[in-house]
Amino acid sequence: MKTDGRIRRNITLGAEVLIVLKRDQRTGKLTRGVVKDILTRSANHPHGIKVRLRDGKVGRVQEVVTQESR
Repeated sequence: MKTDGRIRRNITLGAEVLIVLKRDQRTGKLTRGVVKDILTRSANHPHGIKVRLRDGKVGRVQEVVTQESR
């Protein structure tokens, strides 16, 4: 089941997500990582909620792979 990355409440700190980086927007290439910070303040965003991953990459969430398991 895919969890929508356009809705902020679906994304939690520590969740594993697939994001599209700014440089990959044309190709749609996805990058997998773990959410460190949620950067979008609004409840939803048509292109995906912007997050920073633990490795420092910033992009918009396309899909939430797992919820935080702590």
